Amino acid sequence: MNNNLNSIGLKKNPSETTLVVAMSGGVDSSTVAGMMKKDGYKVIGITLKLYDDGKEVAASKQCCSGQDIMDAKRVAQKLDIEHKILYYQNKFKQGVIDNFVDSYLKGETPIPCVQCNQTVKFKDLFEVAKDLKADALITGHYVKSVTIDNQTNMYRAIDENRDQSYFLFNTSREQLNYLRFPLGGMLKDETRSIAKKLNLNVADKPDSQDICFVPNGDYASVIQKFRPDSFKKGNIKNLDGKVIGVHDGIINFTIGQRKGIKVSDKDALYVLKIDAEKNEIFVGPREKLGKKDIKLHNLNLLVNQNEFKNNIFVKVRSTGKLLMGKVNFNNDNTALVNLEEFEDGISPGQACVFYNKDKFGYKVLGGGWIKN
Repeated sequence: MNNNLNSIGLKKNPSETTLVVAMSGGVDSSTVAGMMKKDGYKVIGITLKLYDDGKEVAASKQCCSGQDIMDAKRVAQKLDIEHKILYYQNKFKQGVIDNFVDSYLKGETPIPCVQCNQTVKFKDLFEVAKDLKADALITGHYVKSVTIDNQTNMYRAIDENRDQSYFLFNTSREQLNYLRFPLGGMLKDETRSIAKKLNLNVADKPDSQDICFVPNGDYASVIQKFRPDSFKKGNIKNLDGKVIGVHDGIINFTIGQRKGIKVSDKDALYVLKIDAEKNEIFVGPREKLGKKDIKLHNLNLLVNQNEFKNNIFVKVRSTGKLLMGKVNFNNDNTALVNLEEFEDGISPGQACVFYNKDKFGYKVLGGGWIKN
């Protein structure tokens, strides 16, 4: 037995270590596959076919489209590694798209990328990797993983502009111990530089920007496709309950929105509340957006609750900053977060992710879904 840890924290020689690499066809996952191959690991690349893309999707900057699958296959051929394509359209429709549509109809602002990681990527792909007797599942996410005594913890990436830890808070402890994220300690420019040195065809490929099944960011068209009856007119009210306008469907609004309300006032109006049951939108001045208390449900903790004794950092949107706050847990897998300062635009359906700082960086403690 080799007692020295290899580059992914396992006590095995790379040549005796089998890795499944999730290959989306982008530069990040392709580079990871190349790095692992170069380090001497036995690499199996797996690409997921998640939805049936049309012309609109093929032309937009999204991951997991038909072009991406071809790019992943070319990279695998270049690296001389085994490559498999898994057809998960039905799983993706049930676990991600349906949830996305239902969430909007509830007046929430969903995050399908979290649902995708939680279901097909880290649940179904996790099981496939286990069936293939792989020692670890590798992805191109910008998240730092630190493995000590066979336990892996997740940290914010060094490149904070690329950090994806917010989207991975719902990972289970079992999954996290099996996952590795080699890009977490690198900057994006370094990734592209490695891809060029490996002579990969995707080295200069643009990053995916849109939600994969939403062509050009037009999520309303997705909801129209699956639930055409959801565009119902309703009232727009001010905080006094007075009707000041009419909307064409609550799915067109999110908490904190200013543009597109189509109601004028002497001061700018912002969406403050969405009442899905009554099909009503409430608007008001920006100063009413700020909140200090957040109710969470469906928590997922990656550490013991004793790590929450003191104030921690929380993040309430993927592009948001770290906020100082206190988490108070209930017995029904819910919690109340008290922020030290007011924060605008906190929306139901988004995630609230917990962090604490230690010598390795900002450690992900888990998180929960914002209820109100």
